[in-house]
Amino acid sequence: MLFPIGDDNVKGGHYPIVSYTFLALNILVFILEMNQGEQLGQFIMNYGAIPAEITQGQRLYTLFTSMFLHGSIGHIVGNMLFLWIFADNIEAVIGSVRFLIFYLAGGLVAHAAHIFFNVDSGIPTVGASGAIAAVMGAYMIMFPQSRVKVLFLIFPFRVPALLFLGFWIFSQFQNGLGSFQIETAETDGIAYWAHIGGFVFGAVRGFPFRNEYIRSLQRGYRDEDLVG
Repeated sequence: MLFPIGDDNVKGGHYPIVSYTFLALNILVFILEMNQGEQLGQFIMNYGAIPAEITQGQRLYTLFTSMFLHGSIGHIVGNMLFLWIFADNIEAVIGSVRFLIFYLAGGLVAHAAHIFFNVDSGIPTVGASGAIAAVMGAYMIMFPQSRVKVLFLIFPFRVPALLFLGFWIFSQFQNGLGSFQIETAETDGIAYWAHIGGFVFGAVRGFPFRNEYIRSLQRGYRDEDLVG
């Protein structure tokens, strides 16, 4: 299995304060979760987004609170790794305020995609995956030739972002379509259609963001501004 461990970074631009803040908030909330003890299940039910409730207009605040909850150590480590690698370049180009709006909007679109296929589900949805999928979609469009450093066993090597992220979203589509065969859009506890919805949203928004990046290069950046 391939694990991303780094990428080419945009030099200059806006400091990714929102990206790092979201990373810290997710970790702090997970620590809070781990201190719930026997009340953890109720905590997840209280703050996770339950499709059957959302479609009835109930507890809409959970569309936001659920983005900061995670189901396991592996869940949060994976999400935070992808957030740490891919978010900073986008925020560097579009600025912190717009990145904040983009990230939260990506999470909401991801929720919408998941709920569309799970209207009557009483299972709470948790995790930053949908919002981070939006980040990945935008990254693929904005920086397709950026090199993602991945680790296979103990061997690091670099692959183009277009290839790495293209393979990732292909696997999500494959699993999402396969989920219909077992009468649910969520398999193995993974909301694949939330990932797909977030990624597509991010890719669509990535085109105008890419145009901004190209204009910024023309105004003074050089190819050397994308450093390893």
